[in-house]
Amino acid sequence: MTAELHSFRHRLTASLGALALVVGGVTVAVEVASAPPAAAVDNGLARTPQMGFNNWNSTHCRSEFNESMVEGIADAFVAQGLKDVGYTYVNIDDCWALPNRDASGNLVPDPARFPHGIKAVADYVHAKGLKFGLYSSAGTKTCDTQGFPGGLGHERQDAELWASWGVDYLKYDNCNNTGADARQRYKAMGDALRATGRPILYSICEWGSNQPWNWAAGTGNSWRTTGDISDSWSSMIGIAHQNQPLAPYAGPGGWNDPDMLEVGNGGMTDTEYRTHFSLWSQMAAPLLIGSDLRNPSAATLAILKNTDVIAVDQDPLGRQGTVVSSSGGLVVMSKPLADGGRSVTLTNENTSARTVATTVDALGIGGASSYALKDLWSKQTSSTTSAISASVPAHGTVMYRVTPGAPVPPPTGPNQLGDLPWTSAVNGWGPVERNRSNGEQAAGDGRTLTIDGTTYAKGLGTHAASDITYYLGGGCRSLNVDVGVDDESTAGGSVVFRIYRDQTLVADSGLRTASDPPAHLAADLRGGGKLRLVVTDGGDGITYDHADWAAPQLACGQGPSAGTHALSDLAWSSAAGGWGPVERDRSNGEQAAGDGKLLTVGTTTYAKGLGTHAASDITYYLGGTCTAFKAGAGVDDEVGAKGSVVFQVYRDGVLAADSGKVTGSDGAKAIGADVSGANELRLVVTDAGDGVDYDHADWLDPQLTCD
Repeated sequence: MTAELHSFRHRLTASLGALALVVGGVTVAVEVASAPPAAAVDNGLARTPQMGFNNWNSTHCRSEFNESMVEGIADAFVAQGLKDVGYTYVNIDDCWALPNRDASGNLVPDPARFPHGIKAVADYVHAKGLKFGLYSSAGTKTCDTQGFPGGLGHERQDAELWASWGVDYLKYDNCNNTGADARQRYKAMGDALRATGRPILYSICEWGSNQPWNWAAGTGNSWRTTGDISDSWSSMIGIAHQNQPLAPYAGPGGWNDPDMLEVGNGGMTDTEYRTHFSLWSQMAAPLLIGSDLRNPSAATLAILKNTDVIAVDQDPLGRQGTVVSSSGGLVVMSKPLADGGRSVTLTNENTSARTVATTVDALGIGGASSYALKDLWSKQTSSTTSAISASVPAHGTVMYRVTPGAPVPPPTGPNQLGDLPWTSAVNGWGPVERNRSNGEQAAGDGRTLTIDGTTYAKGLGTHAASDITYYLGGGCRSLNVDVGVDDESTAGGSVVFRIYRDQTLVADSGLRTASDPPAHLAADLRGGGKLRLVVTDGGDGITYDHADWAAPQLACGQGPSAGTHALSDLAWSSAAGGWGPVERDRSNGEQAAGDGKLLTVGTTTYAKGLGTHAASDITYYLGGTCTAFKAGAGVDDEVGAKGSVVFQVYRDGVLAADSGKVTGSDGAKAIGADVSGANELRLVVTDAGDGVDYDHADWLDPQLTCD
């Protein structure tokens, strides 16, 4: 997907419906996600995506769809080992009932197809340790042209009947719906199912027509995001493209459903079927087998029973994978896993073999010294420090499980988070960016971080919903950061920034919009093993939510010991001089280290101090343990009356003292600052406005007092 086409998502509203895009040579309709996800329905079901079977893709309404076939599928689940790897539901689709209800208004099973009735079939399935599912439609009739009765207006009656039969799953279609409001129609059946007291998984099948990702989580356990799949590469990959952008709306109890599996039906190659199964698992989609399992090929069973791939789909963290790069038909997806690792799919949508590549940083899992890779199809294992790539056949997918090794040591001293390796990073659109705004596509496509006109050289550019984790090891004290919606979000954007120490919320920005200035957050991290930076949508939909963590300063380790210290005896964090290096206890000689003289201002010499030349900038890490800084400030006598400078003292980036203009004709001036609780001390010398000439600036007998 090109950046230009991707940006159209932001300019559409819910009323515009679907957008036709050409992606990887395939024209697809992309629905626009426009509101935050609803809370998952509280029925205790589908904590991971449902797995099972549905007959429609292999039989439709043909005569072979009958009681014997359904019971044979249940037998196959056990005999073929499918039950053992997680497939649970044996579901039947349309055409199971007679075209008319009975005199009491009840649905009647077709006696030719189901001579012993539906309850008997459900009992047979249950006896195998499996669960049974049924089909209806939220309309006056179901979708088959023969016109079987739908559930509209009969919700309570039908739900009670199904519960009495032992139904465990309902697929509820959208045909012949009379134009009635979809939310109300689907809610009515959801309420009726819950009222039965029987746990019935509720699969909403309204084809994405009314953007169910915005509302269906409060009603059902899954919702179709697309029209019907067919057994072809173009149909399958087009549906994947439609479902991929909807990752923020899926989670335990409620899943995006890109329709059933076609694996084994014969319309695609085994390579394409492996891509199909890989992408559905990477997208945390329901895995409902759509082929006849009574006589499957060995290749079909090998795909459907790949426990490594199934484990990705069923991962208890419940995150849908996201696209981290897509260019020229080469698509990389990353899915966070509960063990702290990632699954990654490298998909080649082209008609010839290509190399598909990514890095651990792009996957959002940087921060370890090495990573174990397991190819989930070949089962080969390897390791990497960063790069992940593979030669991928036409229409193929290579799928890895990526597991980090030992984390890098925890940070010490003052650190900008934009320069540190994270443990994991998950972003709503595109990768998290270091020291750039979020560009929504490939890494590095953002711009300078800018909030309400203020630019920042350091920080993290994200897009809601995002979650970034850093390993602290219990050795950090605090985080100070400015937060806000980046100015590139010209048409809106509203987010909430939250900082967690381990599982404890320690700072919350409240709602921040594109019109707000930067807000400052300060978080106490003492004793924390982990730092989490989380951005959530502000309630108006995940759109234009370009959220910046600007100048995030992390303070770790111990500052100077208790007592009063000569600053020139302490190690600085950084030191930069205008001409030559900063000197300890010597004036600035402008060339090599140690070429200065005794510090002398107004004929008084000083044994201790720092010799600099404007413009200079020296930082010290205090670790929050110091209280006061004081020094003399003057232009060294070695330049005579020449030279003019300004001395400035900063505590945690805030100006705490300013000497005003000091020249070579002036004596030393006293300068000091309260640095209580500060993590960083900065000593800055600037030119006073007459050019950087003979600006030999001395910090005289600088002293730091610490607790």
